[in-house]
Amino acid sequence: MGKKLTEIDERLQEFIKQQKIFFVGTAAAKGSVNVSPKGMDSFRIINKNKIAWLNLTGSGNETAAHLLKNNRMTIMFCAFEGKPLILRLYGTANIFHPRDKEYQTLIHLFPETLGSRQVIEMQVDLVQTSCGYAIPLMDYQEDRTILKDWAQNKGQQKIEAYWEEENSKSIDGFDTHILG
Repeated sequence: MGKKLTEIDERLQEFIKQQKIFFVGTAAAKGSVNVSPKGMDSFRIINKNKIAWLNLTGSGNETAAHLLKNNRMTIMFCAFEGKPLILRLYGTANIFHPRDKEYQTLIHLFPETLGSRQVIEMQVDLVQTSCGYAIPLMDYQEDRTILKDWAQNKGQQKIEAYWEEENSKSIDGFDTHILG
């Protein structure tokens, strides 16, 4: 059934590339635990032990706040099509904002997307698979365009105002440092 591995092997890399959604889990020492679904073309495998993902503007910014307090992160993929599989990546992560040189290096891995607020890079320490036998089969239709449309209608200046109003603090009151 499940296996523990030290790296993302080629078979699992191919599995990741086929997925349309992944889930990110973070927590500070105190406060709420956060699990966020992520989609669109926002995940990249750097090597067998390093990944990066593009964090787009959302209603909150919990992941950023948590990583500044505690850099542990778990990423989970579930096979909703084909053979059953759950894949978890465990490790430590760094968060980079547009003002950071690392962001400027990593952002080129992703399609240009208005509203891109951070790139998160994670060093993967443990890879775990499990059966996924209870995960339902679901058919992928298409990506939603709502977030891209929203960002286009707002423009960069209004997005940054939104960040200040809605994304600068977590629900537990932790700073996200989104604007510096």
